[in-house]
Amino acid sequence: YMKKQKKLSTEDGWPKKAYKNLEFLTSSDARPIRVLCEFTEPDSRFEQYKVRDTIVFFGSARTKSPNEAQVNLERVKAELSGDAGDDELKSRITQAQRDLTMSRYYEDARNLARRLTEWTNTLPNNGNRFAICSGGGPGIMEAANRGAIEAGGPSIGLNISLPQEQEPNPYQTRELSFEFHYFFIRKFWFAYLARAMVVFPGGFGTMDELFEVLTLIQTEKSDNKIPIVIYGTDYWKKVINFDALVEMGTISQDDLSLFKFVDDVDSALEFLKETLTRYHLS
Repeated sequence: YMKKQKKLSTEDGWPKKAYKNLEFLTSSDARPIRVLCEFTEPDSRFEQYKVRDTIVFFGSARTKSPNEAQVNLERVKAELSGDAGDDELKSRITQAQRDLTMSRYYEDARNLARRLTEWTNTLPNNGNRFAICSGGGPGIMEAANRGAIEAGGPSIGLNISLPQEQEPNPYQTRELSFEFHYFFIRKFWFAYLARAMVVFPGGFGTMDELFEVLTLIQTEKSDNKIPIVIYGTDYWKKVINFDALVEMGTISQDDLSLFKFVDDVDSALEFLKETLTRYHLS
């Protein structure tokens, strides 16, 4: 009893206030409090820095920048030249070449985020309208944050604690860089402020985020008009057969109008400028 009592007391012998009791705050009993913190603390910061709405970029954390992919390919080739019969190295060079091909999406995400930010900077009484937002990690997320920073705009990162891949990238506005524990609260902040989304090639996480938002729009659970750009037609039509969903009757033909396939920065930029203006500026 005395040991337990000591834990609940301060050094001077008086009881701790509940909100200063870290042992309690990190316990399972305090989970609702932690969830509420992840809801209210970002809300407070967004209000402080006048962030009203965002353009969200999704995409793979594994996509390398062109420079990184090129350096990696040259390094693997150098290793391969010393042992041309090594099947493992041959596999590695194939992967390195694939990474270099996929790196164009990094550069496209970077350029699109930069040009969108340059456009929003010209809007009258802009404030922080349509701030670029990503998941805060590497790959496509880094590219989007990087483009926003290069254009002198706010760069939001909604990072999440994961055992791998999700190290925060360095291109985030420090005051608008967040670290979440709960996926569902992070998803809320993606969707709640979003006025547009750009979905680059990605894996499970990217698909999860894409279909979550599509479901909200399809079922009219979101009041926002959110234009969705799916970037990289060849990739997405290879991994998801949207037409088959219509053919099998699991979605309607009209559901295909909830998003737009795009393959270049210019087309994506013009589509987003036009829809954002029509839905949110006119």
